[in-house]
Amino acid sequence: MRGAVFAALAATMGNLLQGWDNATIAGALIYIKREFNLETQPTLEGLIVAMSLIGATVITTFSGPVSDSVGRRPMLIVSSLLYCLGGVVMLWSPNVYVLLLGRLLDGFGVGLAVTLVPVYISETSPPEIRGQLNTLPQFTGSGGMFLSYCMVFGMSLMDAPSWRFMLGVLSIPSLLYFVLTVFYLPESPRWLVSKGKMNEAKKVLQKLRGREDVTGELALLIEGLGTGVDTSIEEYVMGPANDEEATTDKDQIKLYGAEHGQSWIAKPVTGQSTLGMVSRYGSMANQGSMANMMDPLVTLFGSVHEKLPQTGSMRSAIFPNFGSMFNTAADDNGRDENWEVESRGEDTSSDVGHDDSDDNLRSPLLSPHASGVAPPSNGSMLMQSGELVNSTGIGGGWQLAYKKAQDGTGELKRVYLHQEVGMGSMRGSMRGSMRGSVVSLPPSDLLDGQLIQAAGLVSQSTLNIKDFKGESPFEDGNVQPSAAATKGQSWRELLEPGVKRALIVGMGMQILQQFSGINGVLYYTPQILSQAGVDVLLSRLGIGSDSASLLISGLTTLLMLPSIGLAMRLMDISGRRFLLLNTLPVLIGSLIVLVLSNVIEMGTVLHATLSTISVVVYFCCFVMGFGPIPNILCSEIFPTRVRGICIAICSLTFWFGDIIVTYSLPGLLSSIGLAGVFGIYAIVCTISWFFVYMKVPETKGMPLEVISEFFNVGARQAEAEKDM
Repeated sequence: MRGAVFAALAATMGNLLQGWDNATIAGALIYIKREFNLETQPTLEGLIVAMSLIGATVITTFSGPVSDSVGRRPMLIVSSLLYCLGGVVMLWSPNVYVLLLGRLLDGFGVGLAVTLVPVYISETSPPEIRGQLNTLPQFTGSGGMFLSYCMVFGMSLMDAPSWRFMLGVLSIPSLLYFVLTVFYLPESPRWLVSKGKMNEAKKVLQKLRGREDVTGELALLIEGLGTGVDTSIEEYVMGPANDEEATTDKDQIKLYGAEHGQSWIAKPVTGQSTLGMVSRYGSMANQGSMANMMDPLVTLFGSVHEKLPQTGSMRSAIFPNFGSMFNTAADDNGRDENWEVESRGEDTSSDVGHDDSDDNLRSPLLSPHASGVAPPSNGSMLMQSGELVNSTGIGGGWQLAYKKAQDGTGELKRVYLHQEVGMGSMRGSMRGSMRGSVVSLPPSDLLDGQLIQAAGLVSQSTLNIKDFKGESPFEDGNVQPSAAATKGQSWRELLEPGVKRALIVGMGMQILQQFSGINGVLYYTPQILSQAGVDVLLSRLGIGSDSASLLISGLTTLLMLPSIGLAMRLMDISGRRFLLLNTLPVLIGSLIVLVLSNVIEMGTVLHATLSTISVVVYFCCFVMGFGPIPNILCSEIFPTRVRGICIAICSLTFWFGDIIVTYSLPGLLSSIGLAGVFGIYAIVCTISWFFVYMKVPETKGMPLEVISEFFNVGARQAEAEKDM
């Protein structure tokens, strides 16, 4: 775990340099305008700022496909070199055109860092802390801004401040970034797996996780190379099976994990697609309401995280016998009735159910003894005190399992299983109804709480095993992907329903984030605060207007850091969606106050105070939600095979929006003033709230491969319903 944290810290040095550059140009622009007489040339002024964004946009066009080809680490090394070269050119800058060249090179470095650092962190981090680590870029970026504002403020107090030195200092920390990327940054294990470099991937995983046995996670990374075209959702009631015991019932299957030990027997139940039931319930129960417009994917993802009351809730309405898709608790009477149906031999299998045999490999799926921990007497077999009790877990309460196809080919199917803590009410009813059930587990052999309910995402395995006959797919320790899984990405994969749906979410979040105005405000914060009259607050201290606005900007970024720290704490607890839905209203409120303070006539001091407080609140809430989360989501929701291409598309959306906002802001300020500008931002933030509510799912704690499968299954089901 320490290895993953250190790798994330090293990678986010690129974001620190981005924040440094953003703040430096905001302060240096005051002096650049005076030297080159740009007061009457707002177009050229905007171009100096936007040139970095143009460079970032150009490099982003190639960054995704190239990083998929050569790796994430080499591209981050190139980013550090471009930062350094850009700083040197800006330090020299004899005229405005050389300055534009330096800004362009600097933009190349920014584009690579902003695009690839979130991808790198997501691909190297455990699911349980992925959100926290992916918030680090926002923290280091704001930290870089604060350090830069301190430097620029100090230089502004000099008799002859040098904007060239302000911009050229960037080359010094970029050298540290270069050293970290070259000597301390391992390659992404997911990229290594995609290229078939299994030995290297295993060594990197062992270093990142701090343990020797990474077979289960390595298998997960291989399975992530699949497209999930044939993925379906199944529900099981599961219990332990003796190794000597043969499974005779056609409805029973055996599931096995990556390690030797106890095998499990599973009974498929509830013969309807879970996603279809969730989607239909949402549309039927919310006719005429805003919730009726919610994407079925949002509801499906929410069923993993939300804990709703059992009686009269969505959960019990969707799954009357089992509660939620991923819950183990159920009504006692309903459970007894369900087991009676099964004991009569009725067909209750799910979509895929019967084409799989129980004659399977022998390796544990959910062994309570794998780590020497006794099974809990009043909790889940998968969890104890909130922690996984064996290493077959792939994060977030999910487990990777396999079963053997029945068609005689010997091919494997993989199953992503999930079960929640809280067997409580289910345990007693199940123990009372065990006798005579089709699971055929001797009651005397059952430990308290060993019968569980789980749901699985089932698809063809991408392991290179054509005719399995042994006891475990990992028996010889040689885990390899199939040739088809490593053939490389195709642009046609972007047309798959799940990828298209993910692109809508990713691109929508990026464009809305930019048109909420944050980067434009940051670039021009000193000038905006100066127009708001903030210099009045510091005039009594003898600080000039330019220095005063820089000081306020520095203090504003300093106040951001605790807010980002709080967001890091909540990102994997409350979740991305929760933070967005609760911070956007605060953004809207602060923007409305800014509009009113600039429309209503009031005293200079009161106007400056309200403007400053509103800007600070805006920034602090932005960095808790709308700042880091779009990049986090974009790094999570795309399949491994096309992640680089999709990230490049979303990043292009980001940079095009950034260019438009930044380049147009000087003209907007001169034409409609601060009130008009912030009024536009308030409208965009309102639209953003509705977009998040209806389209953005919750991904906290879920393995990247599982997130991709959810998008695949949900998007195909939604398209099928539209055709009906």
